[in-house]
Amino acid sequence: MSTTETIDHQMLMRMVEAGAVRGATVIGQPGGWGVVVQYGTTERAIAVKRGPVRVWRRFETLANYLKDIGLYHYQVDAINYVPEAKDATTKRPDAANRMRRAHAAAAYDEWLQGKVESSRNDPRPSISNDDMKAEFAKRRAALLAKAMQ
Repeated sequence: MSTTETIDHQMLMRMVEAGAVRGATVIGQPGGWGVVVQYGTTERAIAVKRGPVRVWRRFETLANYLKDIGLYHYQVDAINYVPEAKDATTKRPDAANRMRRAHAAAAYDEWLQGKVESSRNDPRPSISNDDMKAEFAKRRAALLAKAMQ
């Protein structure tokens, strides 16, 4: 299905709240389940935001999703359902790396905020930039003299 034939979660929520949804069909496919919603004379598949048709791997998860948004009655078409399909579209190998990077970034942010906070709370007087430049110029000169010996 193309993206023009899909709706996202937010649109579905608004349609359910408005009472515009007249039915839904859960459709089995290799690796999971998709949903087609009927409203008016139109049918649209539920898609991820700005992306492909959403696929739920577990029927129980999909049933809870539909119940939570207020769709309690739906048809199930399981003719094409294949539970153990090894389909690249159902796997997310990048998710573990993405989560690792997100956790590392969060840990770094926490560490940095702690350093900034401890620096702000430090009772010692601040050192001016000119004083630091002079101090490092002395250190540089001493190291240079030592290296030339």
